[in-house]
Amino acid sequence: MELKTKINSEDGKQELVITREFDLPLELLFKAYVEPEIVEQWMGTKVLKLENKNHGSYQFETTDPKGNKYRFNGVIHEFSHNRKIIRTFEMENATFGVQLEFLEFEQLTDDTSKINIHTIFKSVAQRDQMLLLPFAQGINMAHNRLQDIVKKLG
Repeated sequence: MELKTKINSEDGKQELVITREFDLPLELLFKAYVEPEIVEQWMGTKVLKLENKNHGSYQFETTDPKGNKYRFNGVIHEFSHNRKIIRTFEMENATFGVQLEFLEFEQLTDDTSKINIHTIFKSVAQRDQMLLLPFAQGINMAHNRLQDIVKKLG
């Protein structure tokens, strides 16, 4: 089965470019990234804090099937409604280090939209370490849930 979320990772570069088109209006796609109740549903995580503003911050917590808790957080450097979010991403007690994420939201038609996520890692090795995880399958599953959950809100 083809994965709808595309991940482009060029050899020797410390970045990933993730793209996904949704059968959702731009406003609903953006809402899925900024409203805590919706984020919790499609990401399968608990939102502890989400300050959607320039120089805001966020903190999420997820629990694995064994009951282990994992927190991830970051600072929102730029927030532009329905256009873009620039933020850092850090998973506590992980070895990948802090990442810089550029999320850009694009309207394709009245009923479709696209997200482009450009993620920069500290090193090629850290980026490659992330790619060893079931990252592509995980983000596809999450984006599929986003599509299904938010479609019902529209």
